[in-house]
Amino acid sequence: MSQSTHPTNTELEKLSDTRLTLDDSSQDIRNRKVFDRHGEEIGAVNDLFIDPIERKVQMLEVRAGGFLGIGDRHFLLPVNAITSVTEGKVHVNQTREHIVGSPVYDPALIVAPTREYWGQYYGYYGMSPYWGPGFMYPTYPISREYPETND
Repeated sequence: MSQSTHPTNTELEKLSDTRLTLDDSSQDIRNRKVFDRHGEEIGAVNDLFIDPIERKVQMLEVRAGGFLGIGDRHFLLPVNAITSVTEGKVHVNQTREHIVGSPVYDPALIVAPTREYWGQYYGYYGMSPYWGPGFMYPTYPISREYPETND
């Protein structure tokens, strides 16, 4: 793990909206079920938010409930909340109740979140933000540029 040297003018992007991929595709946790610290299922990892400068995953988008996208909710969790990743499962250090009570996240309404927007999630979960002094990146996959194809 290395100390953050993150510039102050960058924001997070959804991995699915970029040309980046994870260095090791076997570590892609999207679509894996998310379980709280008591083993209760919360939902599934819908997407990953990355720091486009340092190319590291910083936030998980977890989708819970609903049927065919109707009635579902999305929650954001800092990647630091992950305690372990197993076959098909992501375990986090928060309770389901705490996650459900987190600040509202609606992917349809948020176009370009600001640093203040991300800060509310780090504060809610009691974690240091990735741009803060002394922040240590968790051991998590680093994304890389996806090669151009000439189809």
